Amino acid sequence: MKKEMLNRTKCFAIDCWKLSAKLPKSREYNAYVNQLIRSSSSVGANYRAAQRAKSTADFVYKLKIVEEEADESLYWLELFQEITTNFEEEIRVLMKEGNELLSIIVSSINTIKKKK
Repeated sequence: MKKEMLNRTKCFAIDCWKLSAKLPKSREYNAYVNQLIRSSSSVGANYRAAQRAKSTADFVYKLKIVEEEADESLYWLELFQEITTNFEEEIRVLMKEGNELLSIIVSSINTIKKKK
């Protein structure tokens, strides 16, 4: 599961980047695009960092960051869904993946907390 999640979180960042590269270039879009790229890449980077956690508490802390960044990525995708009529299918697929990643992370956090 760990290796699959490492791959999925990396692919999520790359796919968000690919969508971002297709969006119009303007001051308004660029502000949102930069946020999406930052938050989506942070999902994978922080999940990777969690794998090197020093303790269970550190692991949960890092997973909470992943949770926040995944949720933020979904927010930016929702905005793109509202403001553009192009790329509807790509955005839908990214939102589905983002929601699945978020669900897995939240479930993992809850499981760890129950074990404590």
